[in-house]
Amino acid sequence: MSLTGIRFLVLLGDGVDSAAIRAALPPTAPVHTAGLRDAALRMPVILEEAAPDVVLVASDDFNSMIGVIRDMSSRAPNVPIAVLYGGSPDNGFVGAAFEAGAEDVIVLPQPPQDLAFAIEKAIARRRGPSQGALAPMIAILGPKGGTGKTLAACNLAVALANLGQRPVIVDIDLQFGDVGLALGLRPTKTIYDLAVAAGDLDADKVESFVTQHPSGAAALLAPTRPDHAAAVTISFLRKVFELLRSQYDFVIVDTPPAFSPEVIAAVDSASHLCLVGMLDVLSLKDTKIGVETLARMGYDPAELTVVLNRADTSVGIAHSDVELLLGRAPDVLVPSDRAIPKAITAGKTIVEEEPKSGAGQAFSDLAEHYLKEAETAQAAAASTTPEQQAGTTGRRFALRRR
Repeated sequence: MSLTGIRFLVLLGDGVDSAAIRAALPPTAPVHTAGLRDAALRMPVILEEAAPDVVLVASDDFNSMIGVIRDMSSRAPNVPIAVLYGGSPDNGFVGAAFEAGAEDVIVLPQPPQDLAFAIEKAIARRRGPSQGALAPMIAILGPKGGTGKTLAACNLAVALANLGQRPVIVDIDLQFGDVGLALGLRPTKTIYDLAVAAGDLDADKVESFVTQHPSGAAALLAPTRPDHAAAVTISFLRKVFELLRSQYDFVIVDTPPAFSPEVIAAVDSASHLCLVGMLDVLSLKDTKIGVETLARMGYDPAELTVVLNRADTSVGIAHSDVELLLGRAPDVLVPSDRAIPKAITAGKTIVEEEPKSGAGQAFSDLAEHYLKEAETAQAAAASTTPEQQAGTTGRRFALRRR
């Protein structure tokens, strides 16, 4: 989509460089600028003067932003609010901003072209996603580390390959990604190498940086050094997701344990979200927070797939307690198995080593679940006219936004 012809209201906190924001907007776009403090005092007047289609709130002051976002959202509920935040994204601000009514949170600083793309996505989220005929993309999420996200992503990919599909994993844990280790793959080419490679980004180029797994799955591996993470930008990731979805049957994204900018980009691009937790109090608490945060971002919690690892562990928590805490039952229960750590040490998945085990069967069931949904969506698309498909592209896969 284009930002041309859209009226912007830009609310600036103290010390924010307005020139960088203006450079991301079309030169002819109507832009009304006001101070964040002034907006807190004169919100009705500013809204009447600006008559905005989109509001951009930019600051590094957590508390002042939240109040303005909440007030703006209540007075103009149909106007999307994109938050440009210069503070730490890990201090609880992201969840609070979504709860207050923000449509998206964009971490500053960003180059003008990346910022423009992020603003476009914020507007698109309000209007509804447009996925076209791209393959399903499954974002594997987990707010708490150590719950088995990578385990789930790798086993899901191999299980889909066993079903005759062509899946690819993208490891966007850019500092400490372990997909290569879990699959026994040598990281001779990584997403960092792709990001810094010369030339235009196209499907053939992306394919040349993908590493093949013996199962038939493929992987775009994380950088081998944490300092390489900065080379992988958000706009680059979005383009990679799109290109891979045009080439493979399934794209699986293994994410770091936070709602960081790259995770939010993956959530925005995904057709399915899979939330992974474990049967312990700390993990379940963080899983509940993850469900609530996604709900504030506009995702229906009923449409998430929830995977619970070590689901048969005896820790005094019954499955009924889990359902009560999360507000829903988990979709897949993965039992503990001593073969899992042995398989990981050998660079294998449990689906390869012990496919008939409880854990192996659980991941195979998860793969069949996603394959069935994809086939149902494809059948529905084939039975509709192009005009009908154009009106329903945002609902072609399992995930619906409220």
